Amino acid sequence: MDLSIAGRTALVCGASKGLGFGCALALVKEGVNVVIVARGQEALDAAARQLQAAATGGAFVKHVAADITTEAGRTAVFAVQRDYDIVVTNAGGPPPGDFRDWDREAWIKAVDANMLTPIELIKATIDGMAQRGFGRIVNITSSSVKSPIDILGLSNGARSGLTGFVAGVARNPTVAGKGVTINNLLPGAFDTDRLRSTMEGGAKKSGQSVEAVKDSRKKTIPAQRFGTAEEFGSICAFLCSVHAAYLTGQNVLADGGAYPGTY
Repeated sequence: MDLSIAGRTALVCGASKGLGFGCALALVKEGVNVVIVARGQEALDAAARQLQAAATGGAFVKHVAADITTEAGRTAVFAVQRDYDIVVTNAGGPPPGDFRDWDREAWIKAVDANMLTPIELIKATIDGMAQRGFGRIVNITSSSVKSPIDILGLSNGARSGLTGFVAGVARNPTVAGKGVTINNLLPGAFDTDRLRSTMEGGAKKSGQSVEAVKDSRKKTIPAQRFGTAEEFGSICAFLCSVHAAYLTGQNVLADGGAYPGTY
């Protein structure tokens, strides 16, 4: 399927590895120009080289080593490229724990990274998209928005706040009526560094081997496996395509069937 987005320009956050990289890879393969941002310079440089090698149609790849959750980081990104047709927001989730241990600072940090930063990126790009008559914003959130995980309260709360915000703004006629869509992409268990780190922590806590913890987790997923960054990226690229123009304000769950609900 031709997604008909070649020549568009995308900003992809947290794109040096994992799900963000998967999204950037899928987009450059479609001929989309991509600006990637992440904090680690070395990993970002390596990711940019891989993406440029995979790019088609003469698409460019630019990279900015910055913390997108800060005003200075966002300024650096927009200094490289001002206008974007596609924005993929993505920030690492806050740490797990017991809600009794989280102080105000922990909550503010979680909300700033996982709610306010995506909102700032939306504010900075949405009017230009509307003026040009095309825009795609995809927020990478979490399956915990639909099925909360007790030890991920910081993530549950901050990402749910973003979900509520998107539900309203995506349906505004000055947005939806101008060819701009905003959707949230909710990953379940994907084979990423973050999941592996979680598995290692679980193994240490339970006294089991990492492989035993992985196998146990896989058995809870109807697909009987973890997802890959590449297939996640493909879903993201579709949401950014011309074929998804009538899909907005939605929470797209990619979890191998793990969520047990009907709706």
